[in-house]
Amino acid sequence: MIREDARAAVALLRRPDAIRQRCGSILTAGLAGRLDHFDVALGRLPAVAECVADVTRRRYPSLDIPYHSRWRHLDAGGVRRGEAFRAAIGAWPADEQARAKIDLIAVSVLLDAGAGGDWRFREVETGQTFARSEGLAVASFRMFEAGVFSSDPSDPRRADARALEALDEGRLADALQVSADNPLVGLDGRIALLRALGRTLKGERIGSLFDALRGRGRRETLEAPAILEQVLVALEDIWPRRTELDGANLGDTWPHPAAGGRGPSAGLVPLHKLSQWLVYSFVVSGLDRLTGLAEYRNGGLFVDLDVLVPRYPAVSVRAHAPESAVVVEWRALTVALLDRLAPMVAACLGLGPTELPLIRMLEGGTWAAGREQAMARRGGAPPIRVTTDGTLF
Repeated sequence: MIREDARAAVALLRRPDAIRQRCGSILTAGLAGRLDHFDVALGRLPAVAECVADVTRRRYPSLDIPYHSRWRHLDAGGVRRGEAFRAAIGAWPADEQARAKIDLIAVSVLLDAGAGGDWRFREVETGQTFARSEGLAVASFRMFEAGVFSSDPSDPRRADARALEALDEGRLADALQVSADNPLVGLDGRIALLRALGRTLKGERIGSLFDALRGRGRRETLEAPAILEQVLVALEDIWPRRTELDGANLGDTWPHPAAGGRGPSAGLVPLHKLSQWLVYSFVVSGLDRLTGLAEYRNGGLFVDLDVLVPRYPAVSVRAHAPESAVVVEWRALTVALLDRLAPMVAACLGLGPTELPLIRMLEGGTWAAGREQAMARRGGAPPIRVTTDGTLF
């Protein structure tokens, strides 16, 4: 039983405002030179803004920049897979279309937790080969179309509890083309995550989240922060139990001495990367109230362009556990710096802040710029190495 004060603390840690406040506290400590692992050179941020603006102009010359979402990755290689999927379900009732879209995006996002530098996916349908996030997106799409996540052979385009709980390790490895020569980081963790999701669904499908949101929407206006809260509640039990508060699994939430706060939630930093990535991929209002994503492309950009400066060599040389202070610090600083960067990038592009909200800057943007820097410097590897289990990035 969660105590009432702890219940309020858990609810607080599921809000984007809390993510911003706690990450902001860590940035404040960094600017004062009080962090153990990174110095913060804020004077380098204008150079990052120029870099991101240059990448954005190349990728979107008209500056008609879409929202950052998993749908973008599904169209990797110039193939309009998302459009084909929507056409295939276009005759279905609107509610069923919504459930199918949630099914697809949820399994795709939950599989998108860092592939490592050696894995590749060759798409039979196009003959193209993809790596990293795009590879996982295309692979998850083809798996979804083939009914890997459905227990009903007559209805392959769904992801339901029975299929997820019974997910066969060999079948998933084959579908992802994993082999000794094509290793995928964190395969076991991904399987465990999807099986845990199946147990959590209690006989339902992931798309049933639509019905829960619709029911709540009858009582209140639902925007992205409320949907994030619903997603975090629905998915609470699928994550490894790394950080708990009176029995509640806090998921992507970590201790850090500079986090601040009061009461039971003091010293904890919520980041909720995959859950926010999922909500980004829903067409809802209020997405500008979510935060930037605490992942290694956005964070790597700040390290590579010398805004975040490791305080000792081992930060860059060693591999770090996700719960280590190095990784928590890096991810929290990334979230706080993205908020500061957005208006600067907008100014470089001649746009007002409202014309380039955070979710568009990420797409334009920081994620692509971070990848370009990583490719030029290390063949795509991030500047800080994290030992991931397939459930974090």
